[in-house]
Amino acid sequence: MTNLLILGANGQIARLVAQRLLKENEDINLTLYLRNSSRVSDLAKDPRVRVVDGDIHDEATLEKAMQGQDIVFVSPVDHDVTNRQTRVVISAMNKAGLSRVVSANIGGIYDEVDGEFGRWNKETVTQAAIDNCLGSAQLYEQSGLDYTILRIPWLNDCDEVDYVITYKGEKYIGVSGSRKSIADVVIRIVDDPSFLVKDSVGIANAATEGSDRPVY
Repeated sequence: MTNLLILGANGQIARLVAQRLLKENEDINLTLYLRNSSRVSDLAKDPRVRVVDGDIHDEATLEKAMQGQDIVFVSPVDHDVTNRQTRVVISAMNKAGLSRVVSANIGGIYDEVDGEFGRWNKETVTQAAIDNCLGSAQLYEQSGLDYTILRIPWLNDCDEVDYVITYKGEKYIGVSGSRKSIADVVIRIVDDPSFLVKDSVGIANAATEGSDRPVY
């Protein structure tokens, strides 16, 4: 059995991950961590699901929830100037003896999104927010953990799973992608924890490459 802890478990991508795993993977146990357990009452009906009420910044509760886990999926993006969320997650993982973590982030933190869309993205997100997200990525990169950073594009609710993966140091391809595509990458990591270890990857639909604005 694989034990997966999902932080921010009521997020749209987090829910897609949980739903697919419960449907497709008989060898999965999920711990859903969020501030209001009633929001995942539908998922909690499955006997393979445990729900923990907790704040992601509460290190003691977080560390307790991490006991016995194999993988941690951090679905909320850390926009905070102090990167408190990331620091708490790393500290709790070290205390719990865990190593495998998948963290959501945003495209553009390495200035890898070019052209008119890159200009618009930086202006819309703001350089301050981009710098904060970069800080989170750097903390994971320096943590010694087996991290994967998912640099997510502007999202849509399209049904297709269609994406290209780009790596740190490469130009980001595409401007938008479906939430189902991001969830698919997380599921691939759960199925094969060696996939994308110590990588920071961009994920988007290649068909949206060249667009000046998000594609919905």
